Amino acid sequence: MPHPKIIVLGSVNTDLVISSPQLPGTGETVIGGRFYKASGGKGANQAVSAARTSGLPVGFIAAVGNDDFGKGAIRELRKENIATQHIRMVHDHATGVALIMVDERGENQISVASGANSALSPDDVARIDDDFFSEASVFVACLESPIETVIAGLKRAKAAGLTTILNPAPANEEACDREVLQLVDVLTPNESEATLLSGWDEIKDLEDACIWCEQLQQRGSGRIIITRGDKGCILKDDSSDVCLTPAFAVDAVDATGAGDCFNGALATGLAEGKILLEATRFAMAAAALSVTQQGAIPSLPTRNEVEEFLASDPLRSQLAL
Repeated sequence: MPHPKIIVLGSVNTDLVISSPQLPGTGETVIGGRFYKASGGKGANQAVSAARTSGLPVGFIAAVGNDDFGKGAIRELRKENIATQHIRMVHDHATGVALIMVDERGENQISVASGANSALSPDDVARIDDDFFSEASVFVACLESPIETVIAGLKRAKAAGLTTILNPAPANEEACDREVLQLVDVLTPNESEATLLSGWDEIKDLEDACIWCEQLQQRGSGRIIITRGDKGCILKDDSSDVCLTPAFAVDAVDATGAGDCFNGALATGLAEGKILLEATRFAMAAAALSVTQQGAIPSLPTRNEVEEFLASDPLRSQLAL
């Protein structure tokens, strides 16, 4: 397998999902759901999204337990054209597990037991050969791995000249530290993550978003994309301009993994030399397709599916440019 152009550092989980008419409230039991199991984890989702939308191998730095879930995850990732030589099998941790509940509107609640993901260390990053980084062009990380490991990955990627994407999910205040932000070329929080990271009660409008983005850029961050589900994206580039990009209209079934789909497809767009707006629209189309199917990895679209979706409506094609 040739050295990948996209590298993802992140988590591997087994998703245990119940799809039911409504999400339970505190102390409430909801009967009548449907159960299924799927591979997941933000890192795995992003890696598979990048592989499917690029059609090329994707490098993956991760950790799993020495158990059936971990062994099964590696088998499934190999089928998806993921380079798995840098997935470490940990003997004293179980593979990460996510318990997911999804309602009939596609809204979800997720609880994660990190397991082996918490054991991925800076030493694991340091052991990787230089060529693995130097022959790539884009590096993606999220925050389901220890922050010190994420920083180690970002440093190696920046030193090798890669474009770095940080998806600050789940939100962690340490992601706003100057040391971290100076390593980030593209920051991709969703609305709730942006609010938590800002320390504000609410980011109410475009003006608030612009102020928040400028504050982060003053601390070293590069370009920023705030993903907002069916409200589209707010994009802040290196200039003072803020761009509001509308969402694609689809019938949502399950939003699980949509943000990960976006980040993987964004990496594909940037690796192919697309400008940020064009790469963002490509990623938004992929994410829109993903919410029309159930599950995380099972819902991630291929390159052909994204291109057909964009080509099926002249307006979509115009917005993608």
